[in-house]
Amino acid sequence: MQRSDQPVVQAHHAVFSVTALSSRFPVPPEIPADALWVLIVGQGVAIRDGDTPEIYAQAAPPPYARSGPVEYLGHRGTVPFYAVGLREDATLPEGLVVAGVRELFGRIPEEDLAIASFAVRMIGSAAASRFCGRCGHATEPVLSERAWKCPGCGLGVYPRISPAIIVLIIRGEEILLARSPRFPAGMHSVIAGFTEPGETLEHAVCREVREEIGITIKNIRYFASEPWPFPDSLMIAFVADYATGEITIDNNEIVSAGWFSRDNLPGLPARMSIARALIDWWINDEEFRS
Repeated sequence: MQRSDQPVVQAHHAVFSVTALSSRFPVPPEIPADALWVLIVGQGVAIRDGDTPEIYAQAAPPPYARSGPVEYLGHRGTVPFYAVGLREDATLPEGLVVAGVRELFGRIPEEDLAIASFAVRMIGSAAASRFCGRCGHATEPVLSERAWKCPGCGLGVYPRISPAIIVLIIRGEEILLARSPRFPAGMHSVIAGFTEPGETLEHAVCREVREEIGITIKNIRYFASEPWPFPDSLMIAFVADYATGEITIDNNEIVSAGWFSRDNLPGLPARMSIARALIDWWINDEEFRS
């Protein structure tokens, strides 16, 4: 069995990491004619459906169809990519339908999935940043970086990133899996939660575990990270060992929890998540087998 104090650092393949695009600033004041567009409707993406859905449009919709901002996403090669928010009641061009980002997993290339999720995230960030939180003035986009600025008081506003921890807890040949009331029927996952002001990531790991399932842990080791665009998290994953205590669920964030071996696992998260990457790593790592 692997020594509990040995580092665990994985080259995790983060599905929603936008590695296909490079940012080029300053953004030109006029949108180039060869730009490709991602059309956002609420939390969904307008796609041309088929065996392999197409998420890009060759031209932006007319202004009357728009309700949200226009945001530069980046370049893939020489081609610039932009996103635009549409009115929820807007008539889409013939052949287009709206799909959620999660629905597109496994149906389109992963680099396109990452761009689609990034587009949803940036349109949501821009909509949430329309007005200054300090003086209430309408903000303006900054062309030199990914930000907005208040012309009234000068406050700079950046897309929100919410750091969250996620931890796989190991006890001998078992791992702890828990069920949130928000999960699909039968699905269990590892413990996760948002960090709070004034605490380290390691502190957040211990606190979330204690609050949600009542046990203590030790030997916290970094695993990997990934952007999780639902809506704006950065997931920082860890592995830890059980230390003391009996499982006591909070009946709020967690409605059931237990220890599971490899031969009695419940329903697990989708493979697009770092939660599943943690579990699969444990399942497949020969060093954890007796």
